[in-house]
Amino acid sequence: MPRDKEFEKILQEAEDPKNIGQGSQALPRNATSLQKAKYKLCRQLLSYQIKNKLTDQEMRKKTNLSQTELEDILFYRLGKVNSEVLIETVSRVFAPCEIEIIVKESKNLHARTV
Repeated sequence: MPRDKEFEKILQEAEDPKNIGQGSQALPRNATSLQKAKYKLCRQLLSYQIKNKLTDQEMRKKTNLSQTELEDILFYRLGKVNSEVLIETVSRVFAPCEIEIIVKESKNLHARTV
């Protein structure tokens, strides 16, 4: 069964060495609360960019971030994203806004066995 031409084009782009590391990173399976919070804020900024059809250059102007800092956020590179910078960026983009933290007690407690 021959592959679709569009699929072949996407596959070639994905396999191109210059594009290595350009994909979005997934949230780790056992993510910490901080990683989850950063992930949600990164997702908000990416959604904003997509919804408003903004280029990276327009996002850089709006956020006062370098291209590298912006890409770290838009590609969910949580280990490289500074929490304070992320919160400041969200506040700047969505101003006026309020950021809330909701603490939920987990019902899935795991017992330790010895």
